Amino acid sequence: MKRFFAILGAALFLANSGAFAEQATLIDFSKLIGEGDTGLHAPTVIDYSRQAGSAYSAEDKTKMKISLAIPSWEVLLASSAQTTENTSQSYISAAPVKADAAKFAGETVLGVRIHFPTFGINSYAVIRPPFTIPAYATLGDGKDQNAKVGAQFDGFGVVKNVGVIKSIQVNILGRNYSNSLSLILENESGEEQEILMGYLNFDGWKSLQWNNPNYQTEVRNRDVKVLPLYPRSAPFIKLKGIKIHRDAAQDGGDIVSYIHDIKIIYDQAVLDRNSDVDDEAVWGILKQREEAYRNFELSKLGNLQVLRALELKKMAKETSFDAPAAAAAATAAPAK
Repeated sequence: MKRFFAILGAALFLANSGAFAEQATLIDFSKLIGEGDTGLHAPTVIDYSRQAGSAYSAEDKTKMKISLAIPSWEVLLASSAQTTENTSQSYISAAPVKADAAKFAGETVLGVRIHFPTFGINSYAVIRPPFTIPAYATLGDGKDQNAKVGAQFDGFGVVKNVGVIKSIQVNILGRNYSNSLSLILENESGEEQEILMGYLNFDGWKSLQWNNPNYQTEVRNRDVKVLPLYPRSAPFIKLKGIKIHRDAAQDGGDIVSYIHDIKIIYDQAVLDRNSDVDDEAVWGILKQREEAYRNFELSKLGNLQVLRALELKKMAKETSFDAPAAAAAATAAPAK
């Protein structure tokens, strides 16, 4: 686990392959803007209605959709900090940047407010997507035959064909808090790694950057191996969460911050070479494997969201004791 990034690409790196580092956007919150009345971000919409049973009406099922639009993201506090006050005052909001700002002018970014315990205690909060981002979700509704399988979340929390990660960058606006920020990433094997990016003790926009101390710039110093390719190699990384830490010696209470994007520089795990035979067209192994992974991930997502939809229907809608009586009086009053 501790060698998550140090050896991930080394085992996949081919001698004389000529692989080189590439830059990609892991996620750009300025692109996760809700649209129309639904507030959904169309490219990342997931329909989980097939996980609902027959007890739900057709109308209910049409509403069973969710996306990575900024307001859908959540803040999960450490268990010791999960009081009603702390939880209700820790949330995500879409934050517009001023039109005359020096950086990212006119864009919308992810804004986060976290209410830590006011007494001295080590704590943390995780900014996480509304669902575990599927690496193998199908683009669109599956009717487009030209849609690339597994591409729906590429660039929206998932980067494919990742070997060794060289650097990670987070563009974030600080407000002089001494809290630290780290990223939680997951690879194709389900292994998680937390990467400390730095501290938020600055004012304004700043690019926090982590450089892999185990990255070898000299090919001769790398542990290169020749391994079978198809269908063994399908590596990726995905964003599981953004964690903000609070040390017991730091002030508690509210902190706020704003995040624009997360980018990575990485080695390709496998070069796309023009093979004489299209392995996947002949065998379809990756398609079958991805379909199995995709269905598993989407079933977990759907079950959770159905339970939340059910809980929402059970919640009290009244805001005061007078509201029902007033509504009944208005209904009974004769029309003038």
